Order: sequence, then structure tokens, then C-alpha cells
Amino acid sequence: MALISRGLPAMNFIRADSNVELGASGYYKYQLFGQDLYLTTTHVSILIVCVTLIIFAIIANRVVKKADPYKAPGVFLNILELSVQSLDNLVVSNMGKKHGPKFANYIGTLAIFVLLSNLSGLFGLRAPTADYGVTLPLALITFVMIQYNGFKHQKMGKIKGLFEPIFLFFPINLIGELATPISMSLRLFGNILSGSVMLGLVYGLLPKLATLVWPAALHAYLDMFSGAIQTFVFCMLTMVFVSDAIGEE
Repeated sequence: MALISRGLPAMNFIRADSNVELGASGYYKYQLFGQDLYLTTTHVSILIVCVTLIIFAIIANRVVKKADPYKAPGVFLNILELSVQSLDNLVVSNMGKKHGPKFANYIGTLAIFVLLSNLSGLFGLRAPTADYGVTLPLALITFVMIQYNGFKHQKMGKIKGLFEPIFLFFPINLIGELATPISMSLRLFGNILSGSVMLGLVYGLLPKLATLVWPAALHAYLDMFSGAIQTFVFCMLTMVFVSDAIGEE
């Protein structure tokens, strides 16, 4: 994560003006094993996102447990059921009926976390996914799942596939495998960061009165539409790559 502390000359970053920040900034400096570390805006945003998800999960759990099967469900429960059903159908359609249900919970958690992180800019937070230290671990989890399921289901066929169609293609196939987490993390990181930078420049360059109305259209696209699209793309790539590694359906 970018460890940039406010007020430290050696760690300055570009600003549109003195009030608009285009990079992560530090709230608190501390030492660990002799190294100077900082609690940044990214850490704070992730904490808020995680707490929000936990609270939502607790509320949803209580609503489901208290639901009366003999009465019509309320609006909140209907939304929950529709979301879960849609997600399950999406995972099964991409990963098959045999393996899809095993990954539905992970894909659902990933989708909710990435989507809420992307949308957090609407509430004045710095989107955690605008930090490469967040998107890279998410992509590495996908990479580990790909390799694990590849060796689990294909056995030595996973290694054999690196030498196909001929032995000379091994370097290219190996680079393709290793490039998966890099491309996935950079795609999500680049799109969200570019939106944050554009909005930061707009808020820094426009008169204060104009920022109350005009940037709303940019938020609708850069935060909501683009954020939702990038969430869908990241989850789809995870399902496709893992399903391809399984190789059964």
C-alpha cells in the first residue's frame, strides 16, 4: 500500500489544490521492527468497508432466521433472496453444476467486498481498490485457487499443459500463468485509481459551488457504473480461470 504521510516533505504527492488529495495519506505513524509504518486512508477505508459488511451480514442473518415461511417476505428479505439466487445462477452457469456451488460463497464475498470498495468513493472515502496493495492480494488469492484446483483435478496434466502444443511454447505458457494475477490486479487497480484521480482533479479545479452539482454525473459513471463493471469483470475472470483449471465441465 502507498504509505504517504501528511506533513512529511520526503513523502509528498501531487495535489489538485491544497485540499484535494490524489494519493493515500497517513493518519498515524508507528514503528514495527525498527521500520516506520503509517496508518493510511486505505487502511481506514478497508476497516470501514469490513465493518459495514459485518453489520450487514449480522442484520441479514437475523432477518432470515426470523422470517416466517407462511407469510410473504419483506422488501429486505426479497432483495436478499434475489441477490443470492442471481449470484448462485451466475456461478453455476460459469463453473458448472458440479463445482459451482463450492465457489458460490467465495465469489459472493469477493463481489460484495470489491463492489463496496469501489463505491466507497461516493461516501467521501478513498476507494481501497485504488491501492495496488489491495488488488494484488485479491488477484493472488485467485492465482492460488487456479493452481490448487489445476493440480487437484488435472494432476500432472497441469504441468504437461505448459509444454503444449510443443516444448518450445513452455516459456510463453509459463509467462501466461504468472501474468494472470498481475493483469487482474492492474486492471482493477488502474480503472479505480484513474476514476479517483479524475474526480480529485475536478474537485480541485472547479469552483466550490460548482462541485455541489456538476460532478454528480462523474460519480454516477466513475464510481457506480465503472465500479460495478470492474467488480463483474474481476469475478468473471476468477470463475473462468478456476473453471478452466478444473477442466471437467
